[in-house]
Amino acid sequence: MGVVELMLVRHGESMGNVAAAAADSTASEVVEVEQRDADVPLSPLGEAQAEALGAALGPLERANRPDVLFCSPYVRAAQTAQIALSTAGLAMPLRVDERLRDRELGILDMLTTAGVEARYPEEAARRRWLGKFYHRPPGGESWADVALRTRTLLTELDQLWDGCRVLLVCHDALILIVRYICEGLSEAQVLEITSTTVLRNVSVTRLVRPDGAAWTLDTFNDVSHLEAANVPATKHPGDPSALPG
Repeated sequence: MGVVELMLVRHGESMGNVAAAAADSTASEVVEVEQRDADVPLSPLGEAQAEALGAALGPLERANRPDVLFCSPYVRAAQTAQIALSTAGLAMPLRVDERLRDRELGILDMLTTAGVEARYPEEAARRRWLGKFYHRPPGGESWADVALRTRTLLTELDQLWDGCRVLLVCHDALILIVRYICEGLSEAQVLEITSTTVLRNVSVTRLVRPDGAAWTLDTFNDVSHLEAANVPATKHPGDPSALPG
């Protein structure tokens, strides 16, 4: 039967999100952050968002509560998971898995769209030609590469957590790729989702498959727990160079 429910949570607002928004507002070529991408922490608002998630998880009945939590090793995701569990008062197992890391951008890391066009015009043209789903920047990953590592994780979860509910705290790219795999979406369909919807920080997306049936989308991009806690919900879509659509 395998896993019966996947609860997918995007990390809280990070200092990288804040810096990217500032770079976009000033048409800068570079997103100014002090750490490598893996080490960028949550913003104060991101911490409050993670607490709101925990406040929603705590009261859940045992039958509806996740059995295990897997998170990206990136600091912003790990902090979100740790704060949520602490706030909820849950002793749920927490496993860190590198396959849940954000998409690696290689030479385009920390560059805005303007920066890519100015510094790597040939790469920008190659990306337009290949399309957003299959373009692999030098030293980085395509969305198809991310799907490959995600498939191995989902297969392993089915083997080790049969009949369980699994909470994944990760990144918007990973959440969209999980939907792509589990729902059997096409390239065009997942790109359509990304072109019309921004995954909010600490939003909840839930996929279910009771009794081994096909995966069904139950909840997408839900931030009602933030609204209930009076915590602002933030939209940080990321730079178009990093997103699939």
